[in-house]
Amino acid sequence: MARRSVLSIRIVEGRNLPAKDITGSSDPYCIVKIDNEAIVRTATVWKTLSPFWGEEYEVQLHPTFHSISIYVMDEDALSRDDVIGKVCITRTMLAEHPKGYSGWVSLSEVDPDEEVQGEIHLRVELLEGGQRLRCTVLEARDLAKKDRNGASDPFVCVSYNGKTQESTVVKKSCYPRWNEAFEFELPDPPAEKLCVEVWDWDLVSKNDFLGKVVVSVQGLRAAGHQEGWFRLHPDTAKAREERRRGSLGSLQLQVRLRDETVLPSHCYQPLVQLLCQEVKAGHQAGGVHLVTLLDETTTAECRQDVAVNLVKLFLGQGLVKEFLDLLFELELAKPCEPNTLFRSNSLASKSMESFLKVTGMQYLHVVLGPTISRVFEEKKYVELDPSKVEIKDVGCSGLHRVQTESEVIEQGRQLLQSYLRELLDTIGKSAPTCPPVIRAAFRQLFQRVGERFPQHQHTQFVAVTSFLCLRFFSPAIMTPKLFHLRETHADARTSRTLLLLAKAVQMVGNMEPAAGRAKEEWLAPLQPALQHGASQMRAFIIQLVGTEEEEKGGEGWPCAPRTAVVKEGLLFVHKTRGKGPLLASTSKKLHFCLTSEALSFSKSPGAERCGSIALANIRAAEKVEEKSFGSCHVMQVVYVDDAGQQETAYLQCKCVNELNQWLSALRKVCGNNPQLLHAYHPGVFRGDKWSCCHQKDRTGPGCGRTRHSITLQDWSDPLQPDVEAQRLFQHLHGLQQPLREKYWQLMEEGGPQNGPRGCGEGPLLPIELRRLFEALQDLERCHRQLPPALLELQT
Repeated sequence: MARRSVLSIRIVEGRNLPAKDITGSSDPYCIVKIDNEAIVRTATVWKTLSPFWGEEYEVQLHPTFHSISIYVMDEDALSRDDVIGKVCITRTMLAEHPKGYSGWVSLSEVDPDEEVQGEIHLRVELLEGGQRLRCTVLEARDLAKKDRNGASDPFVCVSYNGKTQESTVVKKSCYPRWNEAFEFELPDPPAEKLCVEVWDWDLVSKNDFLGKVVVSVQGLRAAGHQEGWFRLHPDTAKAREERRRGSLGSLQLQVRLRDETVLPSHCYQPLVQLLCQEVKAGHQAGGVHLVTLLDETTTAECRQDVAVNLVKLFLGQGLVKEFLDLLFELELAKPCEPNTLFRSNSLASKSMESFLKVTGMQYLHVVLGPTISRVFEEKKYVELDPSKVEIKDVGCSGLHRVQTESEVIEQGRQLLQSYLRELLDTIGKSAPTCPPVIRAAFRQLFQRVGERFPQHQHTQFVAVTSFLCLRFFSPAIMTPKLFHLRETHADARTSRTLLLLAKAVQMVGNMEPAAGRAKEEWLAPLQPALQHGASQMRAFIIQLVGTEEEEKGGEGWPCAPRTAVVKEGLLFVHKTRGKGPLLASTSKKLHFCLTSEALSFSKSPGAERCGSIALANIRAAEKVEEKSFGSCHVMQVVYVDDAGQQETAYLQCKCVNELNQWLSALRKVCGNNPQLLHAYHPGVFRGDKWSCCHQKDRTGPGCGRTRHSITLQDWSDPLQPDVEAQRLFQHLHGLQQPLREKYWQLMEEGGPQNGPRGCGEGPLLPIELRRLFEALQDLERCHRQLPPALLELQT
């Protein structure tokens, strides 16, 4: 049984941001923090006060997280980046919107006294028969960093009944240990509250507030004593000036929190087996299929999520080809025209689109990567629309003259044609390297459409390109950042070139370039290239949907499946005291490759492997304090060597996104290790002590909590059948009455021979629907039997 909290966040755009540069503009980007820990950074949008990001992230969190904050920053190449403002959304606010929140949120100023994080370990007790109060301040962890060295100098002020006592100052630590006790006399009647404040000591300027805890003495009288970790809170009692809200601009956000309790696998077997049997049975003429009912009762806003869940579930069951084939058959059984086939957002269309993203992202990168990189690097001006042409001054034979509109369009045509030719050549040669499961799905689609429209052979090709070109290639060309083809968004010029290239690929995918030209006459100069491209695409599809015998015997397929690469890239290795294969290497920068078996490294990509760490030996993958190596992008991999000795490798990434991607990948593949650590040291052992908590025992227990459960979700994540089954249960559980009503509606539309609805529901429903409701009721019973602490987390 597992508890999960999954946060989906889409940062759409900003508007009316204040100007931070002398040019009267800003270079905004966003940092997303969960409980003040940076999780992801959006790309910078240059020179604008109304940026568009459109970036979407899904993060698995620890169920006890408190808030999510989005900071809007202005990037500055010469000095520190400026903070424009922030949006803070608490867990309570998210719980009030179980279906998610979508809308504009005003930015507020960042108040240093509210930038509080971490916890403090206290023991509070009554002495001498309740005549004295003792507060023992033991330690704190994960305090805010207030000094330029990436740490703080914390001390504690304990106040009760108008008297205050202070602890010693612990220098340069966000994980201080005090073990100091403070005693107070209890008046009659006793004061109600004991206040513990944590401060950062400064020699020159005023001390910085790090957070506070208020303990109820009245509640203490009943228990006698209280000990534990207390979350630090901002000081809301202090008077504050009226915030600048609204004048800092606003963000358009889409945020949704899903609290899930995933039951043991056997609980989901009746539901999973029923769905698998329905897929294996296929389409039965004269009846109403369960998948049809699901399609008809799922709202448009939920259809994408349901499609992803179904695709991943059937991928795990080895039935994804059969599932997609059933969807194709059911879709083609509806009244439809050849020229509008699969153009709606039906469950079939959404499922095929999700299937391509789950199984084909690596293939997409191989096909589109070179051309996209060329467009970004060349930054050429491409325009075919006369109403948007910019006339530029160019040099010609030493003399300056104005370039004519026709010259600009001709130059743009040649460039766009070059990009399109390169891309189509790559696509044309890619059939042997396309994943077999994708080829099999398109082969089924090609055959089904041919059977449905035997007089329109052209429709078979359009059915394939409607998914491959219109729903896969073209969106990735227009927004390569969202498909991880680039790390940054395109500037205005490059974005326009990509839009024109995507439009050209769409027209090639329509297999009738003249139809697109009729809508936009200025595309006429591209017509010969589009016609040639349509011929290339037709030849590619014939090869793509070739018979299984041709596929197995085709060139380019490895004889045996290779171990899948989860993540790879160059990382900087920090040397420390200790042993292990990484510390013995003479190179500071190594190429790391994470597979489902080991984390290996070599001097360069493709070079001989220098060494590896078996995944079974990894105990933790965590961030390292900025002060340890002067960078906030360092991670540590704690592992056990062949001799059973615990070692730590410190690896530096180039940015916060790469850092969290590596951490997520490592945590996912090591998530089932039985000996994962519950605590770790965020610092490094130098000299005779840890830099984080100043412990002198190198093998002593860690001072910070590990974060195994915090991961970024990705299309390439390992399949989790129980998670997908749980999400399908949650969706179907709320559809039981709509499923009944839709069944009767479809049966009545089928004709009077189906009979009236009748008064009873059970006996007249088909056995498949009755079995579905029974499986849902059994799962509901399992959830009701959970302990109360788990029930509270379910939405």
